[in-house]
Amino acid sequence: MIAMNTLDTKSSLNLWPYAIITWFIIFAASLVAWVSVTVKLKTDLVSKDYYEEEVRFQGQVERLNRTAAIRNQMNFSYDTKYREILIQLPASHLTPKPTGQIYFYRPSNASLDLKVPLATDPKGVQHLGLDTLQGGLWNVRLRWTGAGEEYFVEQVIVVDDSPKAATTL
Repeated sequence: MIAMNTLDTKSSLNLWPYAIITWFIIFAASLVAWVSVTVKLKTDLVSKDYYEEEVRFQGQVERLNRTAAIRNQMNFSYDTKYREILIQLPASHLTPKPTGQIYFYRPSNASLDLKVPLATDPKGVQHLGLDTLQGGLWNVRLRWTGAGEEYFVEQVIVVDDSPKAATTL
């Protein structure tokens, strides 16, 4: 009798090559998906009407610079005792009569925003009572035309609900 070595004919299957190949396939598919999503994203850094926006922005910068030059000649203040805003324009802006708007912006609730026309007396003074404003933070912006030029000033105020308690930031 011939002795035969009996070898196990059952071969063990190694899964590592399949796992590595699967990982590369998943990685490549993810990379292709990511690239296709990023290519479809709009990446315009400039708006269609960028020139008009730049002109508007430059106009605002010029208004702020003109206002800074006359800031010591005018008064734009909030009186907490009387809950009113006092606006006094420079004497050089009284002829012709200045025109403009006073904007009350409420950052927490846009439905409370308010626009009031600038209506100064012959001395260039306007008092605005704030009894109708709800308590909270308000951005008050004054934009006017006087002496043939446009001007802009902004002040942040905090109005308390009680009639005598309010502060200026």
